[in-house]
Amino acid sequence: MSAKDAAKEIGDLRAAIRRHDHLYYVMNKPRITDQEYDKLYKRLKDLEDAHPELITPDSPTQRVGGEPTKEFPVVEHMAPMLSMDNTYSAEEIREFDERVRKNLKGEDVEYVVELKFDGVSISLLYDKGRWVRGATRGDGVKGDDVSNNLKTIRSIPLVFSGDAKKTPRIAEVRGEVYMTKKGLAELNREKEKKGEELFANPRNAAAGSLKLLDPRIVAGRHLDIFIWGIGRCEGMDFKKHTEVLEYLKEAGFRVNPHMKVCRNADEVIEYCNSWEPKRDKLDFEIDGMVLKVNDLKQRERLGVTSKSPRWAIAYKFPAEKGLTEVKDIIVQVGRTGAITPVAVLAPVRLSGTTVSRATLHNFDEIARLDVKIGDKVYVEKSGEIIPKVLSVARDKRTGKERPFRMPEHCPACRSRLVRFEGEVALRCENAGCPAQIKEMVLHFASRNAMDIKGMGEAIVDQIVDKKLISDYGDIYYLKLDDVKGLERMADKSASNLIEAIEASKRSELHRLIYALGIRHVGEHAAWVLANGFGSMGKLSRATAGELTSMNEIGPVMAESVHAFFHSEENLKILKKLEKAGLMMEQKAKKKAGAFSGKTIVVTGSLKSFTRPEIEELIRKEGGNPSSSVSKDTSFVVAGEDPGSKLGKAKALGVRVITEKEFKEMI
Repeated sequence: MSAKDAAKEIGDLRAAIRRHDHLYYVMNKPRITDQEYDKLYKRLKDLEDAHPELITPDSPTQRVGGEPTKEFPVVEHMAPMLSMDNTYSAEEIREFDERVRKNLKGEDVEYVVELKFDGVSISLLYDKGRWVRGATRGDGVKGDDVSNNLKTIRSIPLVFSGDAKKTPRIAEVRGEVYMTKKGLAELNREKEKKGEELFANPRNAAAGSLKLLDPRIVAGRHLDIFIWGIGRCEGMDFKKHTEVLEYLKEAGFRVNPHMKVCRNADEVIEYCNSWEPKRDKLDFEIDGMVLKVNDLKQRERLGVTSKSPRWAIAYKFPAEKGLTEVKDIIVQVGRTGAITPVAVLAPVRLSGTTVSRATLHNFDEIARLDVKIGDKVYVEKSGEIIPKVLSVARDKRTGKERPFRMPEHCPACRSRLVRFEGEVALRCENAGCPAQIKEMVLHFASRNAMDIKGMGEAIVDQIVDKKLISDYGDIYYLKLDDVKGLERMADKSASNLIEAIEASKRSELHRLIYALGIRHVGEHAAWVLANGFGSMGKLSRATAGELTSMNEIGPVMAESVHAFFHSEENLKILKKLEKAGLMMEQKAKKKAGAFSGKTIVVTGSLKSFTRPEIEELIRKEGGNPSSSVSKDTSFVVAGEDPGSKLGKAKALGVRVITEKEFKEMI
């Protein structure tokens, strides 16, 4: 067969397979038998094997690659994937409706109410209707490129259907990847046979599957997807969200049919309430409903905050409650050393998952609830995520219940626990405490701290579990051979990580102070301390009085800083950092700059900067970013939804500028 004839037949076969994929996986209306489908697929595979130059990334044969992925590259979304605010009552839905109508100055409003899928949000990028890549939501700005895993989901088209002239130049299609309840049961049966840990719910199973490095395994997990919207779109103009969904459906995407256009809050509430008793009849998990303004022009006028859109909100179904027994009360240690009591429960089924533990928050809460070991208690999943104890069924007490004894020493490192005045939590102040290490290392390496690129959760888990480090000071003594053997760590990635660790040694003192994880010390306070004392040595020797004498350092923060630097364990870690060559002194202040000598306060949400970014910029230009307005404030930068600082600035006669004016100044 000539290459020309092969190309024509390959094109025909691909079109036929795509059509039958859509009928089977999206429409649930197969037209041919499995054997007939397999015959088409085999013929296409044979032709592509004979003419490899004709293979394209969007071919149906390319859905499952042959080799496992070494790691997931990080990619940036063209339009941010914002999270939604949650609401839990009819009253809050009405309040949302009132805000929308007020901001639209009384215009008529339509809402589209859809199911809130309990899965993993993803973004699919298409160029002229052809697949480019797929990524997880990540932090909303950047996510993991999990294209090979997403391509295994047959209901995701690799090419748009329909008229090519009506295809956008660029389209970011947004959706939710999920696993069915039946799929989870089958997967857990397999894991149980192998003696592996079971997935708690379908959402965890879907998220865990997308993180697998071998797409061949993912293909066997039978993930699926519902498409719920579009991010950036170039080359097409839609007026309403319902038009977007209808177009995506015509283009071959799987759009959930359960939605309703509502014209007021009453209709929204009625539709939400109608779904609560029906949710268990679905073969997939939902944890609420989503309300979205239908008109896209109105959405533009309503705008977004730094985290969520003002034109959409999620309504979460009321948490399911259950009665069970407290088998024991144990304590856990968090990153900041806070000791949290946890009730160990007789397993109880709540919201589709088995709950065997619930937080008791703190020791005052144990006293308030009067909960004892052996008590029967009512529990719920707050926001359907975190189980908590609601109350004790005192009428079911037998007299055999035992009171819980408050611990005096940390369960992980045996350091004596402390309780600061005005706080309810007991704390372990040992920065080398093994229970705190992972969270502390993640904080230390985070972007706004030491910014060690590549040191994410998966790597930190491994280097701690393998005892390669015992605290964040040991990071700087890792060798290339130490990290080469870690999972998801190819040779190049290992080299990049070691280079990132070395580069972080040049981070400025205020970043290092913030990275130490001192309780109550945020990024701004860290800069105030670095700027005020000039070196780690002077800061470590400062008295509580010297600390509180500084502007913006109150007595609670001063006590926390003082306690940190008077811990023998913490001082040992600081010596490791100093010996490794980290910067222990503040760089000389910039003599000149756009804001030299000025004290600047920022309030509200900004379009071009995160709060840490604008404060860092102010410092680089010689200014002092402050958290409070006073007569000494040079000016206030006001973004969207400014808080009380704006009113105080006006009352004091302090100059207020817009974000645009700020950018012009620099």
